Amino acid sequence: MEAPAPIQWLNSTMPFYLLPCTLILIIIIQLFLSSLYLHKKRNPNIPPGPPPLPFIENLHQHGRLPHLSLYRLATAYGPIIHLTLGFIPTVIVSCPRTPCVVLRTHDLALYSRPRIYAARRHFYNCTDVAFAPYGPYWRHVRKLCILELLIPKRVESCVPARAVEVESVKASANQVNLTKILGFYANGVLCRAAFGKEFLEGGEYEGHGLEDFYLGMGWVSKVSGTLRKLGKTFKKFDKLLDEILEEHLEKRRRRKEGGGGKEEGEEDLVDVLLDEKEGEGLEMPLTLDNVKAVIFDMFAAGTDATFITLDWGMTELLMNPTAMKRAQDEVRSIVGGGRTTVAETDLHRMHYLKAVVKEIFRLHPPVPLLLPRESMEPVTLHGYEVPANTRIYVNAWVIGRDPGTWENPEKFEPGRFLGSNIDYKGQDFELIPFGAGRRGCPAVTFGTVSIEIALAQLLYSFDWKLPPGVKAEDLDMTEVFGITMHQTEQLVVVAEPYNI
Repeated sequence: MEAPAPIQWLNSTMPFYLLPCTLILIIIIQLFLSSLYLHKKRNPNIPPGPPPLPFIENLHQHGRLPHLSLYRLATAYGPIIHLTLGFIPTVIVSCPRTPCVVLRTHDLALYSRPRIYAARRHFYNCTDVAFAPYGPYWRHVRKLCILELLIPKRVESCVPARAVEVESVKASANQVNLTKILGFYANGVLCRAAFGKEFLEGGEYEGHGLEDFYLGMGWVSKVSGTLRKLGKTFKKFDKLLDEILEEHLEKRRRRKEGGGGKEEGEEDLVDVLLDEKEGEGLEMPLTLDNVKAVIFDMFAAGTDATFITLDWGMTELLMNPTAMKRAQDEVRSIVGGGRTTVAETDLHRMHYLKAVVKEIFRLHPPVPLLLPRESMEPVTLHGYEVPANTRIYVNAWVIGRDPGTWENPEKFEPGRFLGSNIDYKGQDFELIPFGAGRRGCPAVTFGTVSIEIALAQLLYSFDWKLPPGVKAEDLDMTEVFGITMHQTEQLVVVAEPYNI
């Protein structure tokens, strides 16, 4: 089939008042014919999917809660589906057996990230770890994070920071907004570890603008107001980072002028990155914007994952009092002895608590659609051909609720993980809240320790109840989707101090 020829102008004697309507009709017809032509040319062996509409393609089927919309499409078309979101060819994987092929077998071919607008705007042109495209720079900063920022020694050095923030969580009150307390905790831990100071409020994080799906159509975001919000958020956090960096640089200047060296345990994550920036003879030295991008990456990912997991976790435990009591009994039997604070050395004995955390990750992965990958070359997924430059999403939310893998998948049952070897660190594709392969989250250990110690302390220090007149079934479990997935409503509870 040949491409349709452009529709010719109509007779110039047409009345002037009909010209606008005629032009609109011509454009619509041309777009429709061009769309039909492009669809005919598509590779017939791509994954199945719903038929697209002219111009908008499948964008209308993305939905406000994409993990749910894409789940419904997967039930109709299969575990690997093809969509065209705007002008972007996209493949969605919703089967626990397929991520192994995407994240391990074809790890190198599906290694890169698409340069989505929000990431370019917030992460200094995608020079962070999470969104940087595949290449020498990404390999360099990832290696730096793994070897310098997130090694066990560095994670252990943050024990005092977590201990201080856990103490703040223990502040007793009758009726509390637990969502707000957990938000302060998550931000506080990250700020102490990364910035060397107490909690600093850095503004809200917006997820996507329409330009994520329409290449070269940033004007749509400007019209919608999304771009303005992103710009305001970025400026706010950029100013904060400038102040933090200047404080650290001034401290380093004073130390150099005084001839003093570093004190033991004095360095935070910002200092490590500045050491890398100022190092001599480096193959790829960092700029200040690169340093800010990595810090923002750690901050955004670390705080959100910790906060979301704790918030969903306490909600699920309040709705399942049997699981709450079992977890509390375990924690209190291990700590006990008149102690008031849970130690991180206690955690390895808390098997049911760790099962609770796994169950939270299964039902409420912090990033329900794992950060998108982009194919650098054509690949074959279970017999389907995926062209180069295709975006690939893995629906971790659906995989965690797959009835072929999990018994009673919609129920909160932490006991399913007792005696099970399934873990969330990227080796078991039934549970991949942090992704897998080389693009998996490098901060898994740092994040999960912060979650486990806070949850253990909450369960140890208080007996938790819903406010008078509120029943478990009254809790709003509606989700707000962005890059991460929060609850719609804040969790207000009654905290009764436990008599130790």
